Amino acid sequence: MEHFSRYKNIGLFSSALMLGGMAAAQSAAPNIVFLVSDDHSAPFLGCYGDKNVKTPNIDRLAKEGILFRQAYTTAPQSVPSRASLMTGRSVVDIRMTRFSAPLSADIVAYPELLRKAGYYTGICGRSFHLDGARNPPESESVFQEYGLRTFEHRVDYLRQGGNTNAFPQLVEFLNATPKGKPFFIQVGYSDPHRIYNAKEYEPDPSTLVLPAGMPDIPELRRDLAGYYGEIQRLDVYVGQVLDELDKRGLKENTLVVFIGDNGGALLRGKGTLNDLGIHVPLLARLPGKIKPGSISDALISGEDIAPTFLEIGGSPIPSEITGKSFTPAFADPAFNAHSFIFAERGAHGAGLPKGSAAFDLGRTVFSKEYKLIYNALWQLPYEPVDFSGQPFWKKLQEMHQNGTLEALYSKLFFAEHREIFELYDRVNDPYELNNLAGDPAYAKQEHELKAELQKWMILNRDFLPLPIPPGNRN
Repeated sequence: MEHFSRYKNIGLFSSALMLGGMAAAQSAAPNIVFLVSDDHSAPFLGCYGDKNVKTPNIDRLAKEGILFRQAYTTAPQSVPSRASLMTGRSVVDIRMTRFSAPLSADIVAYPELLRKAGYYTGICGRSFHLDGARNPPESESVFQEYGLRTFEHRVDYLRQGGNTNAFPQLVEFLNATPKGKPFFIQVGYSDPHRIYNAKEYEPDPSTLVLPAGMPDIPELRRDLAGYYGEIQRLDVYVGQVLDELDKRGLKENTLVVFIGDNGGALLRGKGTLNDLGIHVPLLARLPGKIKPGSISDALISGEDIAPTFLEIGGSPIPSEITGKSFTPAFADPAFNAHSFIFAERGAHGAGLPKGSAAFDLGRTVFSKEYKLIYNALWQLPYEPVDFSGQPFWKKLQEMHQNGTLEALYSKLFFAEHREIFELYDRVNDPYELNNLAGDPAYAKQEHELKAELQKWMILNRDFLPLPIPPGNRN
């Protein structure tokens, strides 16, 4: 596939820009601004059709660019998912299934390749995930002794922070960018990660339309209002970035991509391989190259970010990258690079394996039509990540115990154990409420997905037992 550098000879990137307050000749290679929200499921944005939330700035990216309706991260947790975003490879392949692990120095991240291609590169805002999660002293001493934190060597500019300092850091980065050089910057935000504290941005809980699969109780409405408040505050921060690009004359030659790092800490969301755990918003804008208002139903994996940015930057894509560039969708929204998407679930945080929130082992594979979830630790019941102490969860527990919770919700949230396999019809059951695994009418679909997962696990040298054991055709 030809790289975007082919445009150098036809003058499509030839206008002048102002950078750091000084005139500079605009580079032929587009700049890249990568905006990453934290714990953000699709469809929780106005441009995705959610009427509960107002996100005019993020929606601007959809109006002026392309919206991907089927984008999925490679894990339902920040550290492994972000590692895949950075490398274009699966979590299993790059040995990042343990949440607190740092990315090994021998595994190349795409900013390193962009830097070799002439880019000035940076990461700012919420970025501590990239070098492993926060550690106890015993782990920290190992990190220090063996130099396991590597990202300061992988980019030109590295800052850590969150919502309030991400934008000042971006400005500092832009001011430091050498004249005539294209730049790449990842800007990370803490929203809409719990704890929800954007009170002034929260909608009225009574006005919300709850997603299917969520019981309508006042406690849950109040919690969702907190989630929406964080997203509406996030939209303000994104607006700052877009306005800054406009002010500096950078809009026309800058690819802006917005993505959630994994799903939200919602019911059957973050920490699970269900749709709300890995289905995220993905938007891209590049004036003159992406038709405004485009919508794509291509299956997109978190592995696809790296090769896309490398192609845009004119850098060769290493053979070990398993993701596929989605730049063809910029001109042809009907483009589709994948027949199947894969994701994994491993440890979460650094807690002991006392429940599925802290430790779980699972894999998923899905096409546009059907989805298989393989729960290797099926004996463990569902246990929520990040909200087990919230009032709405305690209320649901109480209702389940006293028999007042609807049977469907008792089954989804409080079954004594999960099924080892879950099979869902993604077209007719998008909220994954009806498990078809074991149903003879869907035996063909179940076996096809198991076979695809088997292949992926073998090629990635996965340590879990394979879903189709010897002598078993189910």
